[in-house]
Amino acid sequence: MRSLLLLFLCGTASLAHAASNFTFSNARGDHGVGLRVVHQYDYARAYKGDIDATTGLPTRGERARPIQTVVWYPASKGGTPVVVNDYLRLSATEEVFERSDAEITAATANVRVGVLGADALPRETTRPMWAVRDAKPAAGRFPVVIYAPSFNASPTENADLCEFLASQGYVVLASPDMGAHSRAMTDDLEGIETQAADISFLIGYAHTLPQADTRKIAVMGFSWGGMSNVFAAARDSRIKALVSLDGSVRYYPELVEAAKYVTPSRVAVPMLYMAAQPPTLEQLIARGKTSPVSVLNNLKYSDAYIVTMHPMVHPHFSSAFLRFTPAAAFTDYSQEEVSLAYGWMARYVLQFLNAYLKNDAAGLAFLGNTGVKNGAPPHMISVDARRSTGAPPTQETLAVELAKRGFEHAHDAYQALRQRDPQFELSESRINSWGYDLLRKHKNPKAAIEIFKLNTLLHPESSNTFDSLAEAYEVNKDTELAIKTYQHVLTLEPTHANAAQRMKVLGRTGSSALE
Repeated sequence: MRSLLLLFLCGTASLAHAASNFTFSNARGDHGVGLRVVHQYDYARAYKGDIDATTGLPTRGERARPIQTVVWYPASKGGTPVVVNDYLRLSATEEVFERSDAEITAATANVRVGVLGADALPRETTRPMWAVRDAKPAAGRFPVVIYAPSFNASPTENADLCEFLASQGYVVLASPDMGAHSRAMTDDLEGIETQAADISFLIGYAHTLPQADTRKIAVMGFSWGGMSNVFAAARDSRIKALVSLDGSVRYYPELVEAAKYVTPSRVAVPMLYMAAQPPTLEQLIARGKTSPVSVLNNLKYSDAYIVTMHPMVHPHFSSAFLRFTPAAAFTDYSQEEVSLAYGWMARYVLQFLNAYLKNDAAGLAFLGNTGVKNGAPPHMISVDARRSTGAPPTQETLAVELAKRGFEHAHDAYQALRQRDPQFELSESRINSWGYDLLRKHKNPKAAIEIFKLNTLLHPESSNTFDSLAEAYEVNKDTELAIKTYQHVLTLEPTHANAAQRMKVLGRTGSSALE
């Protein structure tokens, strides 16, 4: 069976004699924690083809993408909590929902023995967690956090962190990290965009939850999920904050660059990057990871906090890994020190979410402090806080500026944004669509005229830009200007059918240069 936990993915040594000393040091919040598991399909995406790629036979059963959705939510206190084994059992139904209890038990047992080790079972899998299955939801509406797991991992790899956030007043949703057409994730652009689409699906599902305040959405991802969440934010402005647990966005800038739409201006949301202890230059060279490109450095339109957890290496950002890793596997820092660092990592996540989803001043102040000032042990945490340089240069930013100053300043305002960021550019077709939205949808021909004028200045050889401007003049009853502009269209393109037809309607024929 595929790997269940990050510990297997990371190639951990034999865990046959593992005995966890992992203790989540943070106190739970004011709420109890409810747990709900929902088996659903994304019918907008096919998961299976006509033919089963393994057997060569026609595919049987549902072909849509399965999304096993795990929800942690603020709940009434009380009830019998789940144990670790209940989370392990979920792996058996991530891809195939219709399995008997006996099949689930057998599959889970195989994973436990093969991956965790037989000696770990009595102690580890029976440990109680905080969540209570199907507990009564707490009254009120709460911000939403989507959790994106690491490469090929299950959604419960950080159950301790997800439970902690739910106890603090957040609705947390997660689903397995699966490839586009198989349980195995692929380490390519398609794989990232598949997980990003899963994030979008979960955001859509959150809108059906009475507890979820979908005006306040953050996406938190570990490793591979800490790159997919950036892709999701570039496509969905409803995402208001990003949390990256040593995310791959730092390690694979070439994949980010390959997706031309993942730009600083489209990821202009606050980000908390919880980083592992930095590798040496020699280690980077040996791994071939010496690219001068840094996605984090380019996030100039975002408040960005890079918080380095010096006791933690990459797999330590999964509580499942810490729970099942033997004490002997820890070297420079003890298991107790790493477990404590994990707890502090969770505190930073909470304070960041409080600051940016709940507008909490104390959370914002916490992020600006040193780790020691916040009460962390010396030498555990270092913080690099970077403030946004301002609103990103986008059509939306330009529209806001013109709404304040007047649309007659369109060209000057556009050039000012270009000076701030030479890469900012609006295409001819996009500006044209903007003008027509103003003209037809918003019934504002004067504003539309100014946007069409901007297009003619940026694209003076295009007959289409002048034809649109002439149409706006017509709507605004500026007949003479409309005629002159249609004449210029015919100068640029003598066979332009619409301009010729409009000239006849307006009582003019022939063509001359625009005055």
